[in-house]
Amino acid sequence: MIPSNPDFLKWLIDVRRDFHMHPEVSHQEKRTTDKIIEILKGLDIEVQTFETMPGAVGLIKGSGGGPTIALRADIDALPIQELNNIPYKSINDGVMHACGHDANATIMLGVAKKIVESGFRSKMTGNVKFLYQPAEERVFGAKAMIAEGVLENPKVDCVIAGHMGSDLPTGQVGIFRGQSHASADRFSLLIKGKGAHGGRPNEGIDPIVAGSFFVTHIQTIIGRNISPTATAVLTVGKFVAGDVSNVIPESAQLEGTIRALSIDMRAFVIRRLGEIVSGMEQTFGVTCDFKIHEGVPACTNDKDVATFLNETAASVLSSENVRYLSPSTGAEDFAYFALERPSAIIRIGCGNKEKNIVYPLHSPRFDIDEAVLEVGVEVFSKAVKRYFSEDADIA
Repeated sequence: MIPSNPDFLKWLIDVRRDFHMHPEVSHQEKRTTDKIIEILKGLDIEVQTFETMPGAVGLIKGSGGGPTIALRADIDALPIQELNNIPYKSINDGVMHACGHDANATIMLGVAKKIVESGFRSKMTGNVKFLYQPAEERVFGAKAMIAEGVLENPKVDCVIAGHMGSDLPTGQVGIFRGQSHASADRFSLLIKGKGAHGGRPNEGIDPIVAGSFFVTHIQTIIGRNISPTATAVLTVGKFVAGDVSNVIPESAQLEGTIRALSIDMRAFVIRRLGEIVSGMEQTFGVTCDFKIHEGVPACTNDKDVATFLNETAASVLSSENVRYLSPSTGAEDFAYFALERPSAIIRIGCGNKEKNIVYPLHSPRFDIDEAVLEVGVEVFSKAVKRYFSEDADIA
């Protein structure tokens, strides 16, 4: 483990606990943004805000007109009631930092603080941007920030990010070599039949039977249309039909999610879903209103940037504490940054079995081993140092 600076760690913990106690869901991160701005301005860092949304950008300008590296941290919380009995428990009913964005934001503030207070700002040959991004949980905050021009003025050459990983112990880092996260789209299906008495089904057209066929048959897309070595996921999470037990309803409503690890796979699954729906109309005599609600694309790490972060983390934590990870079928709107610039996102281990910090992301009992805050700061501070000069001192 890296040497600890007790005063700096206390500062990090205080900031993180403040965020944790005051979580805000996507597009409502006003207090969080105000706190970030306060800290950045206190460090004499140039700040950009937005009229259309929360979030902020901090810019540390170096000399020499060199490249610009951006460090992204998401800042929103989830609509989850926290069940942890801790002194810093969320005071906002039904809202919780169950995905560790409080830690992500704190780490990047810690990096900014370290760059300024170490004097490294005067040694930088380029610029560092800190992107404090809203609405990651709604998977369109990154896209909105890009539309606001955060990758320009000065032009960003590389974007890096970290995210908590509760399945990794504190002191370990996981690197995605290429593909990191799946695309995530939502589908909705309204099946219209003909209502009838449950005892006389021949007089109706049963949308529940058609819907049940849909639920079971779409699994053949995964099991029979896709190579066993490829990855895609189809899940129906909502199926609503009828009000009483002895009546065939007029309609059924279904909704679900589509996950895929490539552009081609995403398009293929969506096409097959549409073909199955078309066949249902002829087979069952129903009419269908099928819609795809476009979400976030798959996220792919730039291999060179991923290797750079691997080497950086190994230099901080030792190589045995850094490992490559398989792609996740979770979604991450960091994908939009990765489409625009060479980018990479890593997992920072925050689990600790001895402290019972074992719960997964999005659990109402999720928490972090707060030692991860210093780990994250050291890794990303070293990344900034290496990006500009191997010989620079950011200690």
